[in-house]
Amino acid sequence: MNDESNDCGKKSMKMRSKTPIKKIENIAARQVTFSKRRKGVFKKAYELSTLCDAEIAVIVFSSSGKCHDFSSSRVTQVIQKYMRHKGNHSQQLDPSIIEPNLLEEHCVILRKEFDRTNKELSRMLGEDLEELSIDELRKLERQIELGYARVSRTKDDQLQKVIVDLKRKESTLLEDNKLLERKVML
Repeated sequence: MNDESNDCGKKSMKMRSKTPIKKIENIAARQVTFSKRRKGVFKKAYELSTLCDAEIAVIVFSSSGKCHDFSSSRVTQVIQKYMRHKGNHSQQLDPSIIEPNLLEEHCVILRKEFDRTNKELSRMLGEDLEELSIDELRKLERQIELGYARVSRTKDDQLQKVIVDLKRKESTLLEDNKLLERKVML
């Protein structure tokens, strides 16, 4: 290879300049950077929690005081776990230190999850199916078939255990009966 081909390869590589880490004076630019980097941090936290099955909570307050959070479970649970881990066994998270809006947001999230789960359950029971598409009905049918197969396997396993146990008891009773017959013959 000659030096010209190496130079071309180097020129085509994109070089990124590093942004100096200091306060951004322009308020609009600061807000845009905050928004983008916050999303990036939350994305990384989500990826870490998914890939590594880690419990993560990230709480960020903007310069205007607005609270933003991401959590792989509930923020309060992760904070309580952190407090216990740090040796504060007797110290429980005081709900008054949590932003009321944050609690309201969690209530809304939990309500939506509860409603979704109830709707899913009613559909598993064959109710409220009219609004589902053919693909959704097929997916539900497959879920029910898989659930039925698991229930059936579990039932069969338990019946098999009962049969084995009854056969063992029968064998014991037959031996006891033979012993008694021998004693009566003597």
